[in-house]
Amino acid sequence: MRVKRIEISAALFLTILLFGLASPCWAGRSSATLEVPSSAQKGAEITIRVNVAHNGNSRFHHTEWVSLKVNGQEIQRWEYSGSNTPESERFTREVKIVVNEALEIVAESSCNLHGSAGTDKADVAME
Repeated sequence: MRVKRIEISAALFLTILLFGLASPCWAGRSSATLEVPSSAQKGAEITIRVNVAHNGNSRFHHTEWVSLKVNGQEIQRWEYSGSNTPESERFTREVKIVVNEALEIVAESSCNLHGSAGTDKADVAME
């Protein structure tokens, strides 16, 4: 009877351990989506919102970086680490810029284990 209890306890422990280690694999890649106006007047200030989603946010598994590019040039990059993780699985970063020409905006984020779900692109036309 005592041996059976130890076997059941060991099996339960191993199951919990395996599910705990495998759970980051279910989380997938980090994704970024953009919120920007479709057009703006020359000289106007606009707000670019980058919405990041990533299932899993712990010391060992988190969004590692978020990048924002305008017309091919990186204008902002947010870096994260095990000791400096994002505040939640879904978070937003904002940048304000002055529009002097038509803009092509690209955002991307990456998981430290699984990489990026790809880029999101948006255009801001001049009025």
